[in-house]
Amino acid sequence: MAYTYASEADILNMALFGKTVAQWRSEKEMKGKIHSIINSVISAKAPERFTNKFLEDLGFKSSNDRLYIGLFKALGLLDENNSPTSRYHQLLDQAETGKVLAVGIQEAYEDLFALRKDAQQLSLDEVKGKLKTLTQGQKSDNIINLMANTFKALCELADWSVLTGTSPQETYTTPATSSTDDLYVSQEKTGQEISKPSKMNLHYNIQIHLPETTNMAVYDAIF
Repeated sequence: MAYTYASEADILNMALFGKTVAQWRSEKEMKGKIHSIINSVISAKAPERFTNKFLEDLGFKSSNDRLYIGLFKALGLLDENNSPTSRYHQLLDQAETGKVLAVGIQEAYEDLFALRKDAQQLSLDEVKGKLKTLTQGQKSDNIINLMANTFKALCELADWSVLTGTSPQETYTTPATSSTDDLYVSQEKTGQEISKPSKMNLHYNIQIHLPETTNMAVYDAIF
């Protein structure tokens, strides 16, 4: 495959790290922003509602920063009304933050973890490949890059030891109002998206074969 590089620095970076300077900076910026937002959130008092104004008060005033509200919903930290859930309050205990994130990540990216139980160990390129498969090629390379970088940045903050013992759901509750729709966050102006592939919906068809009889007492006994 042929590449066109902006400078000799890109040639060197591709040889050493497999990515251009621009790609490296993009990954570093994404990681830094997610880490910064999480750290700011756990250092602040929980709001009644997690709004754009709350983000601005924390110092995140870019229109792109609003995308993280959807990400927090996907992680089970906010309900459908943007109110903090019990998991959000558990996140604020900095001794538990990493464990709470691990549970939220595994749930939000359950399709990825279905392909690989230790998906958090995948390299960035491996995550991109899995996401391309899961999205069936419906997402652009730019969106796939954003999705993969978001996932990897979150994984670095998580404490994965919580998943090796008891069921994580027993310790870090899942909000009943969490929605698959919240896993998709997009903005037409920027074309940016923080997302995961949609969850698979399983439908069960239960058939009951009843005996042939005219005695209604038989049916009453069954039901």
